Amino acid sequence: MHRILAINPGSTSTKFAVYYDTECVLNKTIRHSMDELLGYKNVIDQFDFRKGLIIDSLVEEGMDVDSIKFIIGRGGMTYPMESGVYRVNHRMLKHACEGIVGQHASNLGPMLADYIALQIPNAQAFIADPVVTDELEEIARISGHKKFKRRSIFHALNQKATARSHAKKIGKNYDDLNLIVAHLGGGISVGAHKKGRVVDVNNGLNGEGPFSPERAGTLPAGQLIELCFSGEYSQDQVQRMVLGEGGFVSYLGTNDAKEVEELAALGNKKAQFIQDALFYQVSKIIGEMAVVLDGKVDAILLTGGLAFNKNLESYVKTKTGFIAPVFVYPGEDELEALAMNALRVANGETEVKEYLK
Repeated sequence: MHRILAINPGSTSTKFAVYYDTECVLNKTIRHSMDELLGYKNVIDQFDFRKGLIIDSLVEEGMDVDSIKFIIGRGGMTYPMESGVYRVNHRMLKHACEGIVGQHASNLGPMLADYIALQIPNAQAFIADPVVTDELEEIARISGHKKFKRRSIFHALNQKATARSHAKKIGKNYDDLNLIVAHLGGGISVGAHKKGRVVDVNNGLNGEGPFSPERAGTLPAGQLIELCFSGEYSQDQVQRMVLGEGGFVSYLGTNDAKEVEELAALGNKKAQFIQDALFYQVSKIIGEMAVVLDGKVDAILLTGGLAFNKNLESYVKTKTGFIAPVFVYPGEDELEALAMNALRVANGETEVKEYLK
């Protein structure tokens, strides 16, 4: 039996789980208040605080920590890499600590996995399918101006896990399928999966693709330029418009998609219209990804928290059902996805890669 510890540090939470092969024997979420985090200058400074919480919780829960041999953390904002399971090495730790691509709570993932693995005899530390997973075809990197290059930053962990799960469900190999996978949550990313590689995807982090409950998505460039140079807004304010105060927050004053769904169901016409606009934009980018795959699409997969909304399912099926069958896998479980990647390593189903950037 393989014993696995999966760790997913988020901006206001630390989530971790222990798996015995495919059985989850412990799943815990520790929430962090803003007051708790205010004392830390940046996210990396939270390392000691978070690793102490994990270790103390494992001991309190009576876990046999020394029996855990695979520790896998959420991958951080390092240099881009292909999909897969990576051994945590010194170079990865250095780049995560420095925030070489950006500061994000996920940068703590490899650091926490490495530290805990070092405390356990013969344990190993890994990450899998980080947000900087990059398998774009070269033509997809072209933006429209030589000073700008399209980047692959997306919900790789959940997209890949959903795609593999679907392939297994229908008795096929992920590497043999062409899929469009839409991760629909606080951020939205829609990827074209061509025979196991995400050859095109919108950068759901910082301003590309559909708007989401709190992100603005693609904005009209001319209007954005005028706003930036109007003198009325600081860079920080514009950044917040794009990343935290866009989408539902901007139009409806909330980032709670369930609340918007309920308002629409009660007859709130504005809520209904803005919700439909999100569904419309998701459907439209699915159409774009069908073109990327030359129209040869085996299935469209909807996943993430918004996929629980039956109205979204119905809308997207109506708009895109002519492309391929639509399947819905609501919610996401990044801890399970991490653990199953570690289990693939333990069972010899995949080779461990080295981060060499």
